[in-house]
Amino acid sequence: MTNTTRPSASASLGLLVLRIVVGAVFAAHGAQKIFENTIPGTIEGFRGMGIPLAEIAAPVVAWVELIGGFLLILGIFTRLAGMLLAIDMVVALVAVHLPAGLWVGDGGYEFVAVLGVAALALALAGAGRFSLDAALLRGRAPAWIA
Repeated sequence: MTNTTRPSASASLGLLVLRIVVGAVFAAHGAQKIFENTIPGTIEGFRGMGIPLAEIAAPVVAWVELIGGFLLILGIFTRLAGMLLAIDMVVALVAVHLPAGLWVGDGGYEFVAVLGVAALALALAGAGRFSLDAALLRGRAPAWIA
């Protein structure tokens, strides 16, 4: 394979670092929604923020963040997980954080924007060489998944 189809070792190392950090943050937020706030508490929080269909949205978001975060860390189904997490952050940005402006301290969108763009970058670039996608799925799964 050429470098155009397979990331270099240094690019793959960069993707690994990005996957681990971004995945850990997403997994922590999902775990917080499930185990600390609990799903009923997260539903109430979503209602309070004006999220439509909070009974559906809250558990979906919580599990997407938890599972998606772990998938990023492991580098398996990276493109799919990255896309779902990017969509999660776009919805959070538009539905909750945009009216508060940029600064996270004011409830703004800077944090969700960075997480969303990082997840989108992983969806577009894939996991790189140092991943379960590369080890297990290369050539065996559609490109939009791995």
